[in-house]
Amino acid sequence: MIIPDSSAAGFAWTKSTYSGNQGDCIEVAHGAVPAALPVRDSKVPAGPAVVFSDDTWWGFVDAVKRGDV
Repeated sequence: MIIPDSSAAGFAWTKSTYSGNQGDCIEVAHGAVPAALPVRDSKVPAGPAVVFSDDTWWGFVDAVKRGDV
């Protein structure tokens, strides 16, 4: 699912703690959508957000930690 920028503007966005200062970051909005996690490119804060189910997001995070992605 994609949330248009106008709908995502009121979310409380948090930048990844693994992000550096180069601007290559993602931001997430915990609790903004029930059982899901909106994610956006921090370089385009007015842009849309892609929404992942909780299970899909945490599966992705676990795969990254294992080095599978």
